[in-house]
Amino acid sequence: MNAIISASELANELAGGKPPVLLDVRWQLSTAQGAAPFDGRAAYEAGHIPGAVFVDLDAELAGPPGAAGRHPLPDVAEFGAAMRRAGVSADTPVVAYDGGQGWAAARAWWLLRWTGHPSVRVLDGGIGAWEGPLDTETPSPEPGTFVPEPGATGLLDADGAAALARTGLLLDARAAERYRGDLEPIDPVAGHVPGAVSAPTTENIAEDGRFLPAEELAARFKSLGASGTSEIGVYCGSGVSAAHEVLALAVAGIPAALYVGSWSEWSSDPSRPVATGPESG
Repeated sequence: MNAIISASELANELAGGKPPVLLDVRWQLSTAQGAAPFDGRAAYEAGHIPGAVFVDLDAELAGPPGAAGRHPLPDVAEFGAAMRRAGVSADTPVVAYDGGQGWAAARAWWLLRWTGHPSVRVLDGGIGAWEGPLDTETPSPEPGTFVPEPGATGLLDADGAAALARTGLLLDARAAERYRGDLEPIDPVAGHVPGAVSAPTTENIAEDGRFLPAEELAARFKSLGASGTSEIGVYCGSGVSAAHEVLALAVAGIPAALYVGSWSEWSSDPSRPVATGPESG
């Protein structure tokens, strides 16, 4: 099954006999000093795809921030309970969407895939691509039966990411200036994991916010060092935009592991080495 779905395909499936469970995961990363956090629930309540259930990334798709990063893995039992409240069952397909950036929806996609759900897709282009009606009613779905079983896809810790940067391909999905260490608006140290290759997530999508065609994505990752035999991992600031890059790799037919702790975990330990500049280091 493809990892993404178009708005027209989603409309057809919603009109069919067994529609997918819809997860609205609107969320935005705020880097501005003193800026009010984005209110995803308010955006959801103002209008969402009919039948969609709101999922809070910070509360349900991540654990409390700390030494393991700003968006560490959630407690698996709590994540499973949140998915069941949303109506998720293992035998029902799931489609996640967000405001269009795709990062938050990809985080939901990755977590469900990592915990064993067999059929999860992301709405390509997010809610901005949706041409159907919007709803302001909050649905009350029948509870689902999904029981998470972690380990279905690749997961890296800090040591695994460091090793992969030496023996395989570790991609840094953040903006190039953060990779180089020119600036760091969020985390305590600027730079990148030594050996990692800069691969900004923004270069996986077209101007309309949709993913590039699979063949273009495959060519991009090949140019960055991906090959048929290389192990690939991805990190970002806190394991959210990196999930989007893992999704882009999946669209290209390339499996990859996610370093969830990402730079927010790596940079919190002063004993870990840091590289700066445009080269991998």
